[in-house]
Amino acid sequence: MNAPSFRVEKNSDGTMLLHYYSDRRGLCHIVPGIIEAVAKDFFSSQIEMEMVNQMEEVERTGKKEHVVFLITHHPAFSDKMCSRTAASPSHRAQASGCRQDAVRTNKQEAEKSRHIKKHTGARRNHWETVRSLVQLGKGKLLRGFEPVYPEELCIDLKTFCNAFPFHIVFDEELRVRQAGVTVQKIVPGLQTMGIQLDQYFTILHPEVTFTIASIRKFINSHFVLQTRRDMMPECWKETPMLELRGQMLWMASLRCMLYQASPLLRSLQELEERRMYLSDIAPHDATRHLILLNQQRLAEMELSSQLERKKEELRQLSQHLEHEKQKTENLLYAMLPKHVANQLKEGKRVEAGEFKECTILFSDVVTFTTICSQCEPIQIVFMLNSMYLRFDRLTTVHNVYKVETIGDAYMVVGGVPIPVSSHAEQVANFALGMIMAAKEVTNPITGGSIQIRVGLHSGPVLAGVVGEKMPRYCLFGDTVNTASRMESHGLPDKIHLSPTVYHALQEKGFHLEERGEIEVKGKGRMRTYFLLKNLRATDSEIMGRWTRKAGSGQESVHSGLDCSTELPSFRPTLRAIQSSDRRPTVAMRYGDSLTDDKPPALFPEALPSAKTQTGKSRDSESYGSLHSGNRSEDEPFELKEGAVRRGPDGAEPPPAARGKKRQSSSSQPLYLEDLVARPTPGRRQDMSDYSWEENNMRMAAVWKKN
Repeated sequence: MNAPSFRVEKNSDGTMLLHYYSDRRGLCHIVPGIIEAVAKDFFSSQIEMEMVNQMEEVERTGKKEHVVFLITHHPAFSDKMCSRTAASPSHRAQASGCRQDAVRTNKQEAEKSRHIKKHTGARRNHWETVRSLVQLGKGKLLRGFEPVYPEELCIDLKTFCNAFPFHIVFDEELRVRQAGVTVQKIVPGLQTMGIQLDQYFTILHPEVTFTIASIRKFINSHFVLQTRRDMMPECWKETPMLELRGQMLWMASLRCMLYQASPLLRSLQELEERRMYLSDIAPHDATRHLILLNQQRLAEMELSSQLERKKEELRQLSQHLEHEKQKTENLLYAMLPKHVANQLKEGKRVEAGEFKECTILFSDVVTFTTICSQCEPIQIVFMLNSMYLRFDRLTTVHNVYKVETIGDAYMVVGGVPIPVSSHAEQVANFALGMIMAAKEVTNPITGGSIQIRVGLHSGPVLAGVVGEKMPRYCLFGDTVNTASRMESHGLPDKIHLSPTVYHALQEKGFHLEERGEIEVKGKGRMRTYFLLKNLRATDSEIMGRWTRKAGSGQESVHSGLDCSTELPSFRPTLRAIQSSDRRPTVAMRYGDSLTDDKPPALFPEALPSAKTQTGKSRDSESYGSLHSGNRSEDEPFELKEGAVRRGPDGAEPPPAARGKKRQSSSSQPLYLEDLVARPTPGRRQDMSDYSWEENNMRMAAVWKKN
């Protein structure tokens, strides 16, 4: 849609002819109202418009409606009112008073306007600014100005053509009579005088035909000419065409038209594409400054864009670094408790602490030595990995801490390093889950499910980090030995309990069975018990699996992962097994777990103060969480933090034990090789041959002696 255009002709009698051109028909009737409103609001004048002619003209863009209006000017309203009042016989005496009042009023308004501008600095509104601009030149001095022209032109042709390098002079037949030097260089055809201008240029704006008559109609408009590609030299065929923007001036004495123009360029790139230089543009032409200013703006935009790209790259690198850091921390927190890992990262010494109440679990695979002797190593690796993946998942469900695994032995503890009062219940439910999970793992020899023995014992322990290379968070004390004896004297697929665990689980909803008195190596005769099941929890809750809710279509999640007896079936990578064992995990709720809707009050009997080996009190918050800050789908809620107790009878923890090979001091951590001789897998028949038992007996003896 093109906007309408106007052209004005002034008549000798003071009237004007307004020519209205538009592509849309029928809109000419609103023109008089618009023009009359502008004259009234801006000039305080009254005009009359009369349509004198209406026709259609064929232009380059098609038919245009051409309407001619006759405009007649009338005096202002104030003059009319004064003249009418003065002409009345009854008011002739007041005529002079009317004029004096008008003059006095004008002076007062002018004085008031000057006073406001001087003291308040009030800005004129938009319409006052526009009115002052359009009325510029009505003063007596400007209307009486008459220019003086020289008798002859004091400039030679070469200077004129160099000073105005883009001017073109053509006659009524559009024959070129004169052209600037630069436009001749770009369009060599203009050097041939008498050539038709419309053969080399087309008019882009305004949209009129290339004739003198059409140009004279819109002579007050800016004309944009563009070179024709078919008439340009061969080297210009692939380059953008040159556009000129300027004004047409009609020279009546010579019957010629002067087109004074400048190249329409915006950047140095456009200048280079047209094979031009800044020197080709006249020094007085503002196009030079516009190109340089625009180039500076483009350079600033490019610099800003580069900064934004660098900022985005840094943001992505920061996110990637944070992601890698999180993976590293998650791996570290999987090996050590969070508070221990944070202290080691900060280069601090991790002090050992005593926990008065905790429950320790040991388990091993029945006939594991026989299985190792009859299977290839890769089968053993995949069988243990499949079993340990299930056990590790259960540690997340019941919030127990996995201490270590040696061969087929699996050791966990409840109540360490975060003391909780429900440690016995957590470990008991974990043991029940181990029995169920072991049935999903296939024995490579028999093809049936493997059998495990589980032993539990509750009591005090000493916990701390030992070693500098591959540091481990280890437990020491007679409680560890007793738990190991419960496992080694247990039965296949049975959970063997010591008396302390039995008393802790009484009236907690567990089905317990007395085994009777048995002879325990290193302990004498003990009355032990078996844990059969949990009467208050379902198997799915113990396994941490999603269950179908009443009235919903959510299915339970069960695992079908198993090991085959054939060797080729063990060829998948460990990562494939780990990814296939991923299942939605639901943490089981306990009395002191944060998974409750309302956190319960702290148990006073389970939360006395604790002391380290240096005698300093340790707040429960220093233990932190067992897991990282960003939990995965298998990660549990954090437990409620609490303090730990001192040793038996309020005694201080024992001093650092002396090893056989080196002596530990308060400034050096205990080394695992000083206290524990690692067992050789395959040579032991049951858990009684574990070397950590003798070590813990020695630790207990040192503790009692001191």
